[in-house]
Amino acid sequence: MTEKTWAGHPRGLSTLFFTEMWERFSYYGMRAILVLAMVAGVETGGMGLDDQTATAVYGIYTAGVYLLAVPGGWIADRLLGLQRAVWYGGILIAAGHFTMALPFGPTFYLGLLLIVLGTGLLKPNVSALVGHLYPGDMGARRDAGFSIYYMGINIGGFAGPLVCGLLGERVGWHWGFGAAGVFMVLGLIQYRMTSHYLGGAGVEPQLGDAAGRRRGWIAVGSATVALLAVAFAAMAGLFVIDAVAMASAGVYVIVGAAAAFFAWVIGFGGLDADERKRVGVIAVFFVCAAVFWSGFEQAGSSFNLFAERYTDRVMFGWEMPASWLQSVNSLFIILLAPGFAALWVHLGRRNLDPSIPAKFSLGLIQMGLGFLVLYFAAQFVVQGEQVLPTWLILTYLLHTTGELCLSPVGLSAVTKLAPPRYVGQMMGTWFMGAALGNLIGGLIAGYFGDDSVAEMPSRFMTVFLTTAGFGVLLALFIGPIKKLEGRADGSATSH
Repeated sequence: MTEKTWAGHPRGLSTLFFTEMWERFSYYGMRAILVLAMVAGVETGGMGLDDQTATAVYGIYTAGVYLLAVPGGWIADRLLGLQRAVWYGGILIAAGHFTMALPFGPTFYLGLLLIVLGTGLLKPNVSALVGHLYPGDMGARRDAGFSIYYMGINIGGFAGPLVCGLLGERVGWHWGFGAAGVFMVLGLIQYRMTSHYLGGAGVEPQLGDAAGRRRGWIAVGSATVALLAVAFAAMAGLFVIDAVAMASAGVYVIVGAAAAFFAWVIGFGGLDADERKRVGVIAVFFVCAAVFWSGFEQAGSSFNLFAERYTDRVMFGWEMPASWLQSVNSLFIILLAPGFAALWVHLGRRNLDPSIPAKFSLGLIQMGLGFLVLYFAAQFVVQGEQVLPTWLILTYLLHTTGELCLSPVGLSAVTKLAPPRYVGQMMGTWFMGAALGNLIGGLIAGYFGDDSVAEMPSRFMTVFLTTAGFGVLLALFIGPIKKLEGRADGSATSH
């Protein structure tokens, strides 16, 4: 009997394609209106928060999504299995969106917590399931399968802000949050109805024994109860959480933890000289990733506020929702990703493919150039004028091309450079770098508020000089970094 296929790939790929498409629809749809809802006046259904607090909450939320991916993968590997982890993660995400849709202030934060927990459980494991569909020596087909899968991610990222943004800004914020939950439920329904196409891939946990699982469940249960207890205590008003202070403390905690981890692995991890050098390169990439994501994640915070307050969005007498500009990045990814992939392959055949540090450098410089564009746009804003959306669109274009240079090679570089016995932990550092960038980004966004318009150009210039400066500095050390990489450098740059 011939195995059923989907576009020439295992039939289960369609299950995961649509699951992740709807999950990303809900994630980016909600994210597009998150800061806007927090800063909107209470009389309009918003929360009436100041910019600094709202963007700090945004930073904590997006950082939490990355941080929880590490324990989410651990839970799937040792306790649930990949398929059940995706299912329960999706349920938590939907519950979080519906909780945010309730017209009660305290439930807003509980909903965010549920989404973070659910995304940490679903996001890493649905991607791992894609890999499980291609056993053995199927590298080329696996790469093609992931390309199709990532197209689903960006289709969801493109459509989510359009639907949730329109409902949130035009009907009511809670309607936008509720819509995100509805579409996550659609993803769960199709996942359940078509999960048989996944076969036995990731059904059972792969690591640990029965005793270890019992200990694991006790640990997970205890952590969950403690987390929910803190959340309900805060909702009851027993104490007040200062989002800005919490985000600031989180930065120091992540930096300290990462520094301690790298120092321990290099000093006491039993590595040889070449392995220590490669771990040092991963540490450099960790810093670069944090810098990059701190700028990239302005999209949902300071750029979103810039779109709402200072951008002329009227077309043919109708004002476009500010959140619709959040779809631009995903649209550019859909349009440009195939071209970038073909470009790297074309250059690789001629031994001209840029090295990993060169791609990181290009990504950071393009990130900085995006802020330089807004520096010029801000010159008009300080004069009391509104600017055309083309300024933000050009910024998003530069940030997207920067993302395509840096993000796809990041995880691949870690797997190539990490000592085999530390691959899992080194992968965790990549997520930590992204989380650190999100926290810093949320704090930075708080300095672009309505009360500091006069300083806006200089602050955009500062971010440009910082991010592009890191890129130029990295470019100056491409040679030494490639020597430290040794034989680990190579094919990773082409994927």
